[in-house]
Amino acid sequence: MSSWRSWHRPLMVFAASMAVVFAVSGVGMVVDNRVLVGSPIWFKPLKFSASLMIYALTLAWMLSLAGRGRRLGWWAGTVVALTGAIEMVIITGQVIRGKRSHFNFETAFDGMLFNIMGATIVTLWISSLIIVILLFRSPMADRAAAWAMRLGAAIALVGAALGNLMTRATPEQEAAGGRSVSQVVGAHSVGVPEGGPAMPLTGWSTTGGDLRIPHFVGMHALQLIPLFLLALIVLAPRFARLRDERVRLRLVLVASGTYAAVLALVTWQALRGQPLIHPDGATLGAAALILVAAAAGALVSLLSTTPAPTPAQGTADDTEKELVA
Repeated sequence: MSSWRSWHRPLMVFAASMAVVFAVSGVGMVVDNRVLVGSPIWFKPLKFSASLMIYALTLAWMLSLAGRGRRLGWWAGTVVALTGAIEMVIITGQVIRGKRSHFNFETAFDGMLFNIMGATIVTLWISSLIIVILLFRSPMADRAAAWAMRLGAAIALVGAALGNLMTRATPEQEAAGGRSVSQVVGAHSVGVPEGGPAMPLTGWSTTGGDLRIPHFVGMHALQLIPLFLLALIVLAPRFARLRDERVRLRLVLVASGTYAAVLALVTWQALRGQPLIHPDGATLGAAALILVAAAAGALVSLLSTTPAPTPAQGTADDTEKELVA
């Protein structure tokens, strides 16, 4: 584990600034009672600042572990920090103005701001792609850790790209003439109007599909898959099989495949206009298949190798070195 002092400095500064925005947005949620599209107006910068803070910290850590292309990685991480900052300046500025930041073409200025946000997101995505490629090219001593980071970052890249689904005009907007006529082009919800009944905390629709769900699920593979590996390492002293790096690697691969399948499932569910909390039979059937496949994969991974010897058998030093690695 590298020291946090070696983590990517611009991303760390950006993460710190997002912590400030998060605190300011929290105050705004309390003192500002304005509502926009059915949600407290400061809810969007609160969510975005928290998500970008976690994203930046994770990338800063991963870049410190990349053994190749460090200079290119530094520039890619710096571009992620700069584009993320531009995104948050626009989102927060529009909140202060009392305007929507996303899908807003009410005025030429609002449309220009949204187009700038679109350009920054594309640039951020390309920079993140460069970081993912560097992670795949960098040799790492612990293969399970290497693949947890690589696959988590790759799935997160897919999740980020799924955000583009929200920029498409809805059938109602297309019928009204599209961007040339509509003041709003694009939506989070599928099959229902924006701003309807929503889940607490997340704000996801409870009456229709919500494209923010696959976007969220995909983006946070960046943290959740490495955390899954960390849980395996913590459990290794209690369970002999987890002390074997090959077992941990196989379990990481199973977890990553399962996560990708879940991402595909929630995307399919949202595109069909179905609320996350009200799945139909097809969704439940697909979820059951994913669960069975994950359980079978985990069982095969655990039973395919001989358990590693316990420290009492004279290999305590080897086990300790493996966990540290």
